[in-house]
Amino acid sequence: MADLAMVFHWGPPEMDDMSLAELMGWRERARLRYEPNPSRKPRK
Repeated sequence: MADLAMVFHWGPPEMDDMSLAELMGWRERARLRYEPNPSRKPRK
């Protein structure tokens, strides 16, 4: 849940009604958004 709070700026009220499966799905989206993609080339 900390990942979601950091990446999407969500607090506990936004996540309270989510199921564990939903939270896990959103956590993966947060990970993909936050972690750099090593296959991308840096812009010049």
